[in-house]
Amino acid sequence: MTRRQFAPLVSSLLAPVPVPAQKRRLRREDCYFGLHFDLHPNDKDKALGRDLTSEMANGLLERVKPDYIQYDCKGHIGYMGYQSAVSTPASNIVKDSLAIWRKATAEHGAGLYIHFSGVWDTLAIQQHPEWASVRADGSKDPDATSTFSPYVDQRMLPQLKEAIEKYDLDGAWVDGECWAVRPDYSKTAAEAFRASSGIAELPKGPGDPGWQEFLDFQRAAFRRYLKHYVDELHRFRPTIQVASNWLYSTYVPERPELPVDFISGDYLGNASISRARLESRYLSATGKPWDLMAWGFQHNPASDTVVSHKPAVQLEQEAAVVLAQGGGFQIYYQPTRAGWIDERNVGVMERVSRFCRERQEVSHKTEAVPGIGVVFSTHSLYTAANKMFGGWGAHTNPARGMVDALAAAHYSVDVIPEWKLAESARQYRLIVLPDWPATGAQVKDTLARYVRDGGSLLLVGAGNAALFSAELPVRLGQASKQEAFVTGSEVFGNVSGLWADVEPGETKVIAQRFPTFDARRDGVPAATVSALGAGRIAAIYGPLGAVYAATHAPPTREFLRQAVSAIYKPDLELKAPPVIEATLRRKDGVTLLHLLNTSQMQVAADYGTVDHIPPAGPVTILLRLDRRPARVTVEPGGRVLSGAWANGLWLGALDRVEIHTVVAFR
Repeated sequence: MTRRQFAPLVSSLLAPVPVPAQKRRLRREDCYFGLHFDLHPNDKDKALGRDLTSEMANGLLERVKPDYIQYDCKGHIGYMGYQSAVSTPASNIVKDSLAIWRKATAEHGAGLYIHFSGVWDTLAIQQHPEWASVRADGSKDPDATSTFSPYVDQRMLPQLKEAIEKYDLDGAWVDGECWAVRPDYSKTAAEAFRASSGIAELPKGPGDPGWQEFLDFQRAAFRRYLKHYVDELHRFRPTIQVASNWLYSTYVPERPELPVDFISGDYLGNASISRARLESRYLSATGKPWDLMAWGFQHNPASDTVVSHKPAVQLEQEAAVVLAQGGGFQIYYQPTRAGWIDERNVGVMERVSRFCRERQEVSHKTEAVPGIGVVFSTHSLYTAANKMFGGWGAHTNPARGMVDALAAAHYSVDVIPEWKLAESARQYRLIVLPDWPATGAQVKDTLARYVRDGGSLLLVGAGNAALFSAELPVRLGQASKQEAFVTGSEVFGNVSGLWADVEPGETKVIAQRFPTFDARRDGVPAATVSALGAGRIAAIYGPLGAVYAATHAPPTREFLRQAVSAIYKPDLELKAPPVIEATLRRKDGVTLLHLLNTSQMQVAADYGTVDHIPPAGPVTILLRLDRRPARVTVEPGGRVLSGAWANGLWLGALDRVEIHTVVAFR
């Protein structure tokens, strides 16, 4: 083909897709419910887009009414999902799926975002091996590109700009980023590290000198890479909205300073409710627009080919956890390789969308009513996990277990990011420091000052007890791994792990632990309470958060409640089954009590899906308010709820909670 013959072809590929007169599309900060479809196009595809029709797309949008669609553009494999003029398209593209979705979304006033893999690009490395991140042993990573390479300018940005222009995109959800980036030992990275640190020998692991400096250096390189491409996209199209998957979540627990427009992440696997509890509370504290994406299907870890789609009630339960913290919610499905989305899945989407929309007014963009705050430690993860960023796996269990236990004990609980602790500590009447292995001096000093000024602190873990040894009027022995059991109302709770032996002196002991299933003898202090300045510290000298995350045993929860009750009386008290989770929020002067029913929550691969959630109740509510409410309603529906008012307390009851009920105090 001559250059003259080739030019019209290139022009046609780059030409913007014509779209009809558009209804107003929401900015992502105002979006509440969306759908995500990705396929990760590849060179083995047989008929991409073949079965996608305008009728199907319009029918889905009409029924489900999402605020946006996120559709695949480039997956981790690296092939483009349309006929690109700047990069390699997937094989056998029959129809332009993005063009069909753009036309349909424009007609319905829905945004169109693309799923686009960033750092992870296998094809780019196959075509340009010099772009690969290099491992410590000198081998090239087959998937992770180097943030020191020209990949971002020569491959990634041209792809994104082409797609933005061609399809008039509203934004990009960039995947394969913080969780896919790796420490890079390439020549360029090595030279830059030596120049900045003065360390000649590159550290290979946590035992080598300069390891933490090396991880910090690599994190800084990722931030520069990300800021560069986001700034460039905003210059190219000022209205474009960009998120990097899991950036500024618990995966990257830093103050949000890079110019992303919103925060988002897809949570999956077993115990999605537990995962979403922690993530949604963390994201709610960032001050940025955010949403969480539930997978609409469940993989069985024993076989990637075993996939079960989640029924609507399961997705409604997962949505409720997110909505209760004020965020947006989206569901991820994979169409067939040919682009077809089955009527059954559309029906589930429609039902979950209706569930969310019924709660939008009393859920979206709410603010926390501070009561208990759980500290999420950046310092511990960055210094003890030996990774650049998350997912952190079990390293976050101290916080996840603590949030789960407090929620099951009916406390309204928030998560306080470490970077926000100094500025927000005084808002909370009780702060919980979970059993992080490396809390750090800065958090310690902030919390000690908070207690001296009148705050209440629950300190958990042998390491934190040693960190606060000057503030605790006890004598600490050497911490060691021990068999440990606490007593519950029915049975013992196993809390074995790293415990510090304590000589309490005059300090009040509020609970004991035992070395065997025998509460008659050999009990030693497990928790104490003491004064510090104008405040109080309750200390648990063992790994309660991590243990509860692994067992969720009722006696462990009861033990925690005993320690909390010694220093904290909440404004909200519930009498309800432990499956009821309560969250206090506010919006436009209205206090909102979110009640979630977590019965049957999915926690094991053998029972990957849930199609029946029995109602839970009754629920008795005692809530302290600044004034007598003029009207109390049950949402959705607006049913008036009667109650008694005396001495600043409102008392009322619900006979049951289906999945998610909001009691609004106006």
